[in-house]
Amino acid sequence: MSNIYESAEATLGFISSPCLTKVELRVACRGIADRDALSKPDPCVVLKMQSHGQWFEVDRTEVIRSSSSPVFSKIFLVDYYFEEVQRLRFELHDISSGNNGLRDADFLGAMECTLGQVSVSSYSFVTAEELSGNDDYVELSFSARKLDDKDFFSKSDPFLEIFRINDDGTESLVHRTETVMNNLSPVWKSFKVSLNTLCSGDHERELKCTVWDWDSNGKHDFIGEFQTTFKEMRAEQEGKQIQWECINPKYQIKKKNYRNSGTVILNHCKIIKMYSFLDYIMGGCQIQFTVAIDFTASNGDPRNSCSLHYIHPYQPNEYLKALVAVGEICQDYDSDKMFPAFGFGALIPPDFKVSHDFAVNFDEDNPECAGIQGVVEAYQNCLPKIQLYGPTNIAPIIQKVASSASEEMHTKEAMEYFILLILTDGVITDMADTREAIVHASHLPMSVIIVGVGNADFTDMQILDGDDGILRSPKGEPVLRDIVQFVPFKDFKHASPAALAKSVLAEVPNQVVDYYNAKGIKPKCMSDYESTRTFSP
Repeated sequence: MSNIYESAEATLGFISSPCLTKVELRVACRGIADRDALSKPDPCVVLKMQSHGQWFEVDRTEVIRSSSSPVFSKIFLVDYYFEEVQRLRFELHDISSGNNGLRDADFLGAMECTLGQVSVSSYSFVTAEELSGNDDYVELSFSARKLDDKDFFSKSDPFLEIFRINDDGTESLVHRTETVMNNLSPVWKSFKVSLNTLCSGDHERELKCTVWDWDSNGKHDFIGEFQTTFKEMRAEQEGKQIQWECINPKYQIKKKNYRNSGTVILNHCKIIKMYSFLDYIMGGCQIQFTVAIDFTASNGDPRNSCSLHYIHPYQPNEYLKALVAVGEICQDYDSDKMFPAFGFGALIPPDFKVSHDFAVNFDEDNPECAGIQGVVEAYQNCLPKIQLYGPTNIAPIIQKVASSASEEMHTKEAMEYFILLILTDGVITDMADTREAIVHASHLPMSVIIVGVGNADFTDMQILDGDDGILRSPKGEPVLRDIVQFVPFKDFKHASPAALAKSVLAEVPNQVVDYYNAKGIKPKCMSDYESTRTFSP
């Protein structure tokens, strides 16, 4: 058994190059062809990066309705490695009305380049900017009063855009608010943006703010604009009322008694200290790693070499490869190296009733195994003692881990963050309960990684990954944050386990940071470490 473990472990013995810097990528398009004669496209751009010869989605922009020349407000944040050729692919899709997913979207085309090409100059409407060292965010909230009415039969539908003026005089879109329908005195939702994005860390950099009246045909009507700086906005923290006259320059010239086209008010400005994943780890936060393995009959008889659970003397099966690839990374962030391991979908001794959350070591009081090797050995010892059965229900195991994460949440300290790795060979049969469990877990210090093993069609599993729209419970409640990452193992058959680990764990650091920052929880024991950092006021 140790030979199997060590052969899989050996492929992970790579040293990752340190990230040289982070780069923001902004995307715009021009002259998108209309495939539908009756309407303009609803474009969305998907960013993919190449790893080990395969393309993996990194992120995607928002959908802009009825626009052939969109400027996306979504900003892609990418790690830049000088010594690596980092290949990028920008895919353009026309999203069906009423749907933000790619399943029914029309593929319009793609552009491939390297990050180096984008970094040295603008490249086909993709612009890049290196970030400074300031990771703080600012939370802003705006409203307006008495905006011009641009519609004949109803009131204007206003939205606000904020642009940063760059050193070369160009403008970079920082944020676009939602549209408030039929309202001349809108209150827009508060939003968070990094100081790097807002003003490149320069509090006196000029910002241009523009108010538009939204039209369904994409030809939005200009209401007015004003200029400001973040330094001016910060005065709101001192109790000053900050507001600007919204000016339409054409009206200012043509109309004698023109004063303004309304007033925009800054309701709220708050600087938020953003801590990094390493800040929390160095502050004592532990990653609690739990494994759940699919023991349903669809895997095949483990004694048969065609079974996904077949134990070859020297070659690890797909379950073992995925387990070791992900577990080896996670165990470095867990001081005691003890990992709970559970199984689901099997008839278990002594009464051989089906269970969806049994301990693989058959010790329900202490399901922990010593290290990843201990999990592997418990898995191998368990197989001859159980009967593969079904159905494929994963909600119980999510609820079990969520119960532990819920206890941690009440401590209000960054002590433990839970990662649940689920290995399964097919589409789950309790989708409604699983959606409910994930929505509940999205409020907890917890992430879920699902690896699809075998050659099944996992299309329906993509619904659990919030990348393709927002996951909702059967009652319609949305997830608080995206905590699920789904990856089919077959996409990595010809790649190293390191590539699998990198793909499935890439989102975890941000998920950890997003959870604790949203809760306002600072890293513990940060005093010594913070003395080495410089924060802006």
